[in-house]
Amino acid sequence: MSVTQDISHDFAQFISTARYEDLSPEAIEGAKKSILDTVGVILAATGVEPAVRAVYDLVQEAGGTPQSTLMGFGGKAPALWAAFHNGALAHCLDFDDHAPEGHHPSSSIVPAALALAERAGGVSGRDLITAVAVGQDMFLRMRRAVPSRLDWHITTVIGVFSATAAAAHILRLNRAQTISALGIAGMQSCGTLELAYGVGSDLRGMYAGFSTKGAVLAALMAERGIRGVQSMFEGKAGLFPVYFDNEYDRASMLKDLGKVFHGGDVLYKPWPSCGASHGFIHATLELMREHALRAQDIATIRVHVGDFQKQLCEPIEGRRRPATPADAKFSIPYCIAVAASKGAVKLSDFFGDALHDPAVGAMADRIEAVVDENFDWKGMLPKGRLEVTTHDGRTFSQVGENVPGDVECPMNWDYLYEKFRESAALAANAPSQEQIAAAYQMVRDLDNVPDATAMLRTLG
Repeated sequence: MSVTQDISHDFAQFISTARYEDLSPEAIEGAKKSILDTVGVILAATGVEPAVRAVYDLVQEAGGTPQSTLMGFGGKAPALWAAFHNGALAHCLDFDDHAPEGHHPSSSIVPAALALAERAGGVSGRDLITAVAVGQDMFLRMRRAVPSRLDWHITTVIGVFSATAAAAHILRLNRAQTISALGIAGMQSCGTLELAYGVGSDLRGMYAGFSTKGAVLAALMAERGIRGVQSMFEGKAGLFPVYFDNEYDRASMLKDLGKVFHGGDVLYKPWPSCGASHGFIHATLELMREHALRAQDIATIRVHVGDFQKQLCEPIEGRRRPATPADAKFSIPYCIAVAASKGAVKLSDFFGDALHDPAVGAMADRIEAVVDENFDWKGMLPKGRLEVTTHDGRTFSQVGENVPGDVECPMNWDYLYEKFRESAALAANAPSQEQIAAAYQMVRDLDNVPDATAMLRTLG
């Protein structure tokens, strides 16, 4: 592709000039919902995921000027380190929002924007909404204009740029500074899907910390006049040639840029596991309800999986008996086994003794994976199909359609409040129900709040 100006210049113009008045009602609602949802799952992670305590201890050890809140545990750290800490927690539970096509925008965007807003002080609710909406729009534009891949981890590859967009907007960088920030952020654009395919690691849940920290660092460096690469996306060795073999839709990325904001398309999860498992969870619950099946009735469950979902079933023994919470969330057999044996899937099913529940393990042993190219990941996040055979010889089949939280059944504010209330109550330093209710109301009315970060202080 021959272009006269790198697309980073177009993005920078958009980022530096966007205003709250430009946003659609859907984009405003999407930003507010994502702020609430992301803060909630960060708080919950501090109370239920043992591995995150080490992140907090590391940030505390680093010291520095106390600028921004370390959510859930308490205390403050430099904005750079607070962004890393909060970002590392934002995806820990795999309960954060995602694009309809898959991958996670807000777990990097929201922690970056909040950390810098606290550092700056006096950032209005409207400014925070706009920064998040800008980042979400950029994420979705890029995500939808590049091919789905099974090697690069697209969330972190493009997430650092969308988080940088939000960070740059909070810092009010001008166009030239924003071009540099995007160019600097390219140094942090990385990560492969071995995060998902490998087992036994805590890193799968913490990856957003790296893109969040990279985004804040890029914006702060650009603010100080450090000049970044001016052709980060389309240069000879830019992002699109190197990561995507120059397969990208430039016109789609730029169509109505600054006029149409896509953040209202972001989806919110009903279950704390990989989105590729949700169709199977829903199909299991619906099939058992419709046919009044009990766990003891089931002889086998055959799951039809596409290319990406297949990876979440291999090696089958390891997926049936996940060793860590992160492995459990990325195991289709385990998620189905929980749904089939318990009749529901809850956050508590992915931690502690629940990972060794003999009833869940026995159900997981009855699950087999069948490769089905009809469910390959080509556009939207694939659903999947399963077949249940009972001990008395009956067979039932179900496709994961109309999944709660999906495009057809989006989550409303009532659901998000309950999720936020339950999540925040799990924090290591849990706020009271009154504090939780007050913070929720602040986010709902964020357009009229003079200091957007007052919500964090309300939570304690």
